[in-house]
Amino acid sequence: MTTGSASTGRRALWTWLAVLPIIGVAVAPLVLHWLGNPDDQRLVDLDVYRTGGQALLDGRPIYDFVTPAPQLLPFTYPPVAALLAAPLALMSWPAAQWVWTIGIFVALAVTVGLAFREFLARADRLRMPLLFALLMVACTYLMPVRDQVRFGQVGLLLVVLCLADCAARRPWWPRGMLVGLATAVKLTPGVFLIYFLITGYGRDADPRQRRALFMAVFTTAILTLMPFLVIPGDAVDFWFSALIDGDRVGANNATTNQSIRGMLLRLYLPDQLTTVIWLALIAWVGWYGFRRAREALIAGDRMTAVALVGLMSVLLSPVAWIHHLVWMVVVLAAVVGTGRDPVRLCVAAGVWLYYVVPIPWWGVALRAAEIPVLSPVAGRVVQNAFGLGAIGLVWLLGSWLPRRRAALEEAGRHADRTGRDPAPV
Repeated sequence: MTTGSASTGRRALWTWLAVLPIIGVAVAPLVLHWLGNPDDQRLVDLDVYRTGGQALLDGRPIYDFVTPAPQLLPFTYPPVAALLAAPLALMSWPAAQWVWTIGIFVALAVTVGLAFREFLARADRLRMPLLFALLMVACTYLMPVRDQVRFGQVGLLLVVLCLADCAARRPWWPRGMLVGLATAVKLTPGVFLIYFLITGYGRDADPRQRRALFMAVFTTAILTLMPFLVIPGDAVDFWFSALIDGDRVGANNATTNQSIRGMLLRLYLPDQLTTVIWLALIAWVGWYGFRRAREALIAGDRMTAVALVGLMSVLLSPVAWIHHLVWMVVVLAAVVGTGRDPVRLCVAAGVWLYYVVPIPWWGVALRAAEIPVLSPVAGRVVQNAFGLGAIGLVWLLGSWLPRRRAALEEAGRHADRTGRDPAPV
């Protein structure tokens, strides 16, 4: 028995080693394409992080610089992010590109492993590596993930911090600390503070969530206040100037802004009306999304809860670029679940395909075609496809998925009572 287990373990190890080149070959065209771009078009967000770190090392104001032409991008993150980016400035530009790109795929691997944990657990030790490789490649070619590689974005690293904090069964760190770190680096993960709050208090509250909230708030506060001691001028510049300058992040009405506000800005309504509609919509979407996330956690579906909160970070933010929708990896895992329901698998395949193809840019092309009647309306809808899809996914995870699960459970109970196979649902 022991010899057989050892033999299976060795075969499983060799299978893991064998799938690594498969993943490498599958993602190589994407990596080589974007790392082979002209230097001024290559990993432009990584250039922002690295230049912010360089400004810090040189003693120059972080929020006064822009990256070299033609991008001319400013540093838009809290000052603690510049402190963390300083090591990137100590590397050569080619080395930083490779280190960061490898880091993106390591973060994706951890995200896939955590998010699809229940699905992967169904496979035996020999098939699991192949299934993991398939999921890695499929998730790599989601457009938000492709854009992570294209721009050298930090999004996947933030996702894995929040996901690990919320989904790890027995974390070796104080739960909440990683969410606090992510929030201090890029504010939008702060939606998980709300998640910890609403699940840690009230009826059916989980005291572990309350403790996670305290740790997350404490970590965020420490990392936010520390720059006031180390680089006080930059800290003041960010919190009292750069943060409230919406134009620093680029045109808010650009196609790539798929937040609720971005979609509304493309309607070109009067500013005050746009603000009123936006506040009403985010209040409703936020109430629905956080409520359903709380219900999912109480029902034991932690991954659906995390996916819903991740979608909130995109939809409720004033600006959410397409690459912020990297939360689709977790959304897909929540839809797939254990993989036992073929309907959920088909829905997940449809969601995957929807976010693989560049639908919003089709809307831009449709509007440019200037087809009478069709172009203005249809083009605008298609241009907002990813944001509208995210709203639809909030309903899918919050309403359809619990009903689907309940229907299958009822069919199973009926089969147990009657002794017959459950009818298709």
